[in-house]
Amino acid sequence: MFEPRVALASLSGEADAAWARAVEDHVGCAFLGGVALDSPTRAAARDMVDRDRSEFLPEDPVAFVDAQLAALAGAPIRPAFNVRSASIDPIARAARVCRDHGALLEVNAHCRQEEMCAAGAGESLLRDADRLAEQVAAASEAGATVSVKVRTEVAGVDLPEVTRTAAAAGADAVHVDAMDSEAVVGDVVEATDCFVIANNGVRDRESATEYFEYGADAVSVGRASDDPAVLREVRAAADDLTGREVVR
Repeated sequence: MFEPRVALASLSGEADAAWARAVEDHVGCAFLGGVALDSPTRAAARDMVDRDRSEFLPEDPVAFVDAQLAALAGAPIRPAFNVRSASIDPIARAARVCRDHGALLEVNAHCRQEEMCAAGAGESLLRDADRLAEQVAAASEAGATVSVKVRTEVAGVDLPEVTRTAAAAGADAVHVDAMDSEAVVGDVVEATDCFVIANNGVRDRESATEYFEYGADAVSVGRASDDPAVLREVRAAADDLTGREVVR
């Protein structure tokens, strides 16, 4: 999927090509975005901006995806783009752009902001696995390599079962925000043959090691993604630990 086994996790309104290129020597993948693709999610993003959250709101979201990925041409990292949509067609169009750039298309089933969930995107997809599967299938059928960003600790959601459904629909990777339930990463690993990327609190060798010992194939760094010292330490751990026997 990518080497080294360290990714930059998307930060809405911040994770663009310039952000990725600033630390490109330390990671194997960069998830740009997230970006809202359709009218309901764009309206939600505008409402979120009105309460001082940072969001990308380009005039043409798919053209924005294309331009940002083009700006990573020649970079020593695999690009990826995290997207939010309540409808299928924009997912397919963005997926074709990602396909053409050799990038992953990441379906966001992760955002827990009320506005985005009410629009039918983000975490709401974890509670409606059939809709999530439709988005994954649309991206996969468009020829993209597909990741799904999910989170633990969502009431009433059996995350391993959701990831099995996503994998059956064509997901190639599952990007797990472990919140305070790191062991769930191991449950997801057991549930699917997808490439599993573990996220949340990855800051140093110790935190990276925990996820690799639960069987994660890679880890991702979010808020510390602009800190080369953190990325160097996490990469060193990933290089040392990839392939290590995992905790069961």
